[in-house]
Amino acid sequence: MVYKKKLTVLSGIIAALALIYMVTVIFDPERRGARSAAYSWLEPAGAARISGITIANGEETVSLARNGGKWFVSHDGKDYPAKDLRVEDFIAALAKRAPYPLRSSSASSHERLSLTEEQSTRITVAAGAGLPLLSLLMGQSDLTGQNVYLRKQGENEVRSGEDIFSVYTQSAPAAWYNLRLFPESENGKLDVVHVQRLTVYPPPFTDNGEEVPLRIFTRKGREWTFNFELARPDMAKVDNYIRDILNTSGDDFVSSVAPSDSLFNNSRIVLELGNGSINTVRLGPPDEDGKCFAAVSGSDWGVYSISAWASRRLFPDTESFEVDGAD
Repeated sequence: MVYKKKLTVLSGIIAALALIYMVTVIFDPERRGARSAAYSWLEPAGAARISGITIANGEETVSLARNGGKWFVSHDGKDYPAKDLRVEDFIAALAKRAPYPLRSSSASSHERLSLTEEQSTRITVAAGAGLPLLSLLMGQSDLTGQNVYLRKQGENEVRSGEDIFSVYTQSAPAAWYNLRLFPESENGKLDVVHVQRLTVYPPPFTDNGEEVPLRIFTRKGREWTFNFELARPDMAKVDNYIRDILNTSGDDFVSSVAPSDSLFNNSRIVLELGNGSINTVRLGPPDEDGKCFAAVSGSDWGVYSISAWASRRLFPDTESFEVDGAD
């Protein structure tokens, strides 16, 4: 009986302590404040309806538009393909639910926090015609430099939170460009498995003045055949080479040279795909820094500028396709 009585008393004490703990957690002011500060600027449910985003930062404006399920950057009166993943990450940042505690409800604080319409960076998210889904003003950073002040246009409320936006709002238009020679390779819609034949017409002469013959890679099942001799071909290295071609990116678009210019007769790469389409990359000679221009058949984006290191990867030695240590 004594044992049962002690057990009952201990059980009651444990239950009381548990109840006190739960009440403390539920009604703790700091926890309640943290929950009330959780906030998102853009409703996630509206993300699929977004048709355009404009970022106005001083005299620089970046305009992004979705057309046919793809994102484009408008610059100098022309549309260029945008990095879909970068745009999607930006939208996710706007829709992220995170601590954004209320800092002020007074319009008098806007100028001090660089949140007037003249001072701030403006992010406008549209969904077709009509009022935008979001018009967000971003002001200055706080004293730590880690957080930034924000408010919705037309509202006095000012909130602050981790600055996850400046990496996007302070970018030049070129940072949004999808500069891959084959933009569809960004999301995996074009990969090495889609290539049936690759024909490479290298620059006519090496640095030593030797003539370089063309190379043909033809798919045979999961392997490749060649029009040149390889003692011990490494199929994985061939796959990686073709994948490098598909993933090659420029460093900018060039408007000063037309794709029809004769300089693009220097070398070319032809990809024949399983769906019957043929894509040709024509390249000009390298300049004094090793950079060159490239034009892609069927592309509406004009001419790409290719860095020296990227262009060198397009024309490797045949030995690079051999098994390591092959004679």
